[in-house]
Amino acid sequence: MLRRLAITIICCLALAAKAQNAMQAQVTALPQDTTQQQGAAQQGLKFGYVSYQALLTTMPDYALAQTAMAQLREKYDAEQKRVEDDFNKKYEEFLDGQRNFPQTILQKRQSELQEMLDKNIAFKKESQRLLAEAEAEALAPLKERLNAALIQVGQEQGYAFILNTDQQAAPFINPALGEDATELVKAVLR
Repeated sequence: MLRRLAITIICCLALAAKAQNAMQAQVTALPQDTTQQQGAAQQGLKFGYVSYQALLTTMPDYALAQTAMAQLREKYDAEQKRVEDDFNKKYEEFLDGQRNFPQTILQKRQSELQEMLDKNIAFKKESQRLLAEAEAEALAPLKERLNAALIQVGQEQGYAFILNTDQQAAPFINPALGEDATELVKAVLR
């Protein structure tokens, strides 16, 4: 029994060595870049690539989120316009009467104008921050859904990873190793 086990192990080692030599001969016969591609393919490494932003914008709820953001932006813009108009009116009144004002009234009005200007600038910065925050909140459920779809497609297709090609992050993708997963993700999102 021990002898049969030893013979079986020796035969397996011999076959493995022969297979390795045959594989080495095939690899040396190939051009260098093809060797790398086949090495990755033999390892089963494949990946997908998509444009995250393009997928996000094709989602039906994206248009609703953008509409809500546009309405909110209009409200902030209207308030900013009203505040600017108030400031401009006060400033014109100041310019018209500055020659006739005593020094203390002149200083008081100047400080009022400066305070209004500071508040306007603070409001503008705060509104920009709030709009960015609102947009992030509006898109968060969409991004979660898209990320779940990417994970599902990646697992179903056996990808090592899915690459985001936005902002020219990948100027070259070898089509022998990677595949465009956009349509697969869109199908999951439907």
